[in-house]
Amino acid sequence: MARQSRKRQQSDANHEEAVRIARGTQRPGQTKEQTRLIAQGIQKGIELYKKQQSAKARELDKRHKKDKRENAPPEEHKIEILEKAIYKQHWLPWTLGELGWA
Repeated sequence: MARQSRKRQQSDANHEEAVRIARGTQRPGQTKEQTRLIAQGIQKGIELYKKQQSAKARELDKRHKKDKRENAPPEEHKIEILEKAIYKQHWLPWTLGELGWA
């Protein structure tokens, strides 16, 4: 319900702004009906402009998040360095084993 009331408040604010602009540009001899129609057109223009700006902002945010994900170093592809224990055996047991075999 809060969403509807917020949307209604925005619509009322747009309407008031449109009426104010329409009255500001009103010509002598212009009827109230003509002024009301002009105000409706201005209101639709304001709403369309706000929708376009909102869509641009969402698209920019999506692009920013995508770039951020692509430029981030991938954590799953990190190369882990494992320590290898290298045992160097002494030559004496091998020599004695070969001599005993021979």
